[in-house]
Amino acid sequence: MIRTLLFSLLISISAMSPPFFSTAQAAETKTVTLDVPGMTCKFCPITIRKALKKVPGVTDASADFDTKTATVTFNPDKTRVEALIKATADAGYKSTLRQE
Repeated sequence: MIRTLLFSLLISISAMSPPFFSTAQAAETKTVTLDVPGMTCKFCPITIRKALKKVPGVTDASADFDTKTATVTFNPDKTRVEALIKATADAGYKSTLRQE
């Protein structure tokens, strides 16, 4: 009887573990900074931010006119830096990954 209960408990615990681990892995994000030298006015960051937020996997994006940069947080399992650069280029702003 105890053996059956312990076996059932072990099965229950192992059944709960995979979703926990996959959720923890999915929550990992990466943040990069892009240099966007083509910003010419205070409204450019709005366009860049909107373009970046449309990329699947992007969880946060901001752009700064004064530093001419965009900071993007994304899920690397869903998108890549190349897709972020393409998004800014498609919006009319060439960008490059800032080497830190």
